[in-house]
Amino acid sequence: MDTFHQIVSKAVDLGYTEPDPKIDLCGVDVSRKILILARESGYKLEFEDINKNHFLPEEAINSKSKDEFLSSLKKNKDHFNTLLKNAQEKDSRLKFVAKLENGKASVGLESVSAEHPFYNLVGSDNITVFHTERYKSSPLVVKGAGAGGEFTASGVFADIIKASQNG
Repeated sequence: MDTFHQIVSKAVDLGYTEPDPKIDLCGVDVSRKILILARESGYKLEFEDINKNHFLPEEAINSKSKDEFLSSLKKNKDHFNTLLKNAQEKDSRLKFVAKLENGKASVGLESVSAEHPFYNLVGSDNITVFHTERYKSSPLVVKGAGAGGEFTASGVFADIIKASQNG
């Protein structure tokens, strides 16, 4: 089984993370995304309003370079193994989750059970679950590819087209 350091390094090599993976693992990138969704939903939130439930050791959070960050992940292998072991003991899996509930946003690592829609999420796929008045008992689930160069490029291209139509 790969270590957390190896998994992150592979994700970096495959282009699934920001050039500095700390941006992803500290929740900066997903915080930006949940902030956009919150604002589009009519909430007046700022980046600082998002509760970030960090799971990284302070050494990793305070690292000054990508290499220093990756080195800290390797050095703190036991910390990450404990997080994984605790989830497995509850028959759960660890997922990085962003939530918007009642106007409050949060991001962080969560242990999800087999009944949770995120449980079977693998690889670079993303998933969004909507609990609304219409989808109370059975939420609307949208799942698909979410990382890599072609998806980023298509998103940027779509934004350029949208901006040109508004000009």
